[in-house]
Amino acid sequence: MKHALNSTQLEGYTVTIVGAGFTGLSAAYELAKRGIRVKVIEADNELGGLASAFDVGGEILDKFYHHWFTNDHAVMDLISELGIENQVEINPTNTGMYYSNNFYKLSTPLDLLKFSPLAFLNRIRLGLLTLRVRSVKNWMKLENKSAKEWLLSLGGRSVYKVVWEPLLKGKFGPYAEDVSAVWFWKKLALRGSSRDNAGREQLAYFKGGFIKVAEELSRRIEALGGRIELGNPVSSIDYNEGKWSIKAAKGDTESDRVIITTALPLIAKMLKSWASENYLLKLNRIKYIGNICLVLELDRPLSSTYWLNVNDPSFPFVGIIEHTNFEKASTYGGKHIVYLSKYLPHTDTLYGMSKDEFLLYTLPYLKTMFPEFNEKWIQKHHLWKARWSQPVVEKHYSKMIPAEDGPIEGLHICSMAQIYPEDRGTNYAIKKGRSIGARLAELCQNKS
Repeated sequence: MKHALNSTQLEGYTVTIVGAGFTGLSAAYELAKRGIRVKVIEADNELGGLASAFDVGGEILDKFYHHWFTNDHAVMDLISELGIENQVEINPTNTGMYYSNNFYKLSTPLDLLKFSPLAFLNRIRLGLLTLRVRSVKNWMKLENKSAKEWLLSLGGRSVYKVVWEPLLKGKFGPYAEDVSAVWFWKKLALRGSSRDNAGREQLAYFKGGFIKVAEELSRRIEALGGRIELGNPVSSIDYNEGKWSIKAAKGDTESDRVIITTALPLIAKMLKSWASENYLLKLNRIKYIGNICLVLELDRPLSSTYWLNVNDPSFPFVGIIEHTNFEKASTYGGKHIVYLSKYLPHTDTLYGMSKDEFLLYTLPYLKTMFPEFNEKWIQKHHLWKARWSQPVVEKHYSKMIPAEDGPIEGLHICSMAQIYPEDRGTNYAIKKGRSIGARLAELCQNKS
């Protein structure tokens, strides 16, 4: 369990946090504002994790599409506390579906009644399904059901085949039939509770991208005496005589407590020199699926829809998100921003493609869906990849999640795979991070 520390590089902190995504930064903020000596170590050269960003014509844009629901209270509370709530925009959005070579609006209850791929009775069943979802009080009763089983029982086979099955397969690929009913229930419940009185979905976006919130958190942490190191991957975490030693590329750190916020299999690698076989198996038990996201800068709109669910199994993307139908194109120098998102195992051939290869792969599908589309519309294109994009939430998932407190006092895990029954996302990352930060601050203060 021991390893030699380089005394010339050794630094001591009360709490060290591995990972500078929203979970790690929120935890660090809670600790630092309570006077706890805290350090954040991040492998990447930038903040934010899945909320990292890039430059488009001088404006910052998220690498992976993001929005908040109006009922995402944890993130709204944090933004208000940071005094940057004037940068939040809340707008109604339009949602659609591509099915059988046709486009359908699905933004309001009236759109649902006009959804012709389903017989009228099945449209009613689909509408009633969303109401029944909201009535679920004890989600634990859904843990022994797959999403497929549950959705078939609520809406019937036709509704499942047309509406739900393509979305499950698009999101989870080979794991689609393993996904728990709990995961799907929470997704539907959250979307249903973010609508205005007219039934339109209301979503929020932070001007300048979500990375701006991460940067403001970083500034506050450092102003409070905390430290953040980027480009510093951790290779191992060991316990020695009441202290935790974190071995990283830029030197070793000694700490009373450690919070690790990365994907669970990465945590297993950091702890493998001493953790028990059973504990490592638990960390490696939950499966993850990756994501590739092609971002197009166009000289004109692709469509008038913000969020287009693709319910056509012949089309390789689960969704087409036209960001500039939510945030105006003038923000990006008149460029129209389109995200094409695909979830897939990291072993898939597509995951290994370069951005140019992936664009060539994509073009025929875009031209089929949008016959007027011309590749000359594309001014620039970008491809982003996330190996640990989405944990696969299976049946009885609550039994798979590792505890927040590790097998030895002072080791803590706070990752997106532990967000349950909610799904991973910025709001819940902040909620979990602030919660563990406040809890450990109290433990540290009591000890002192």
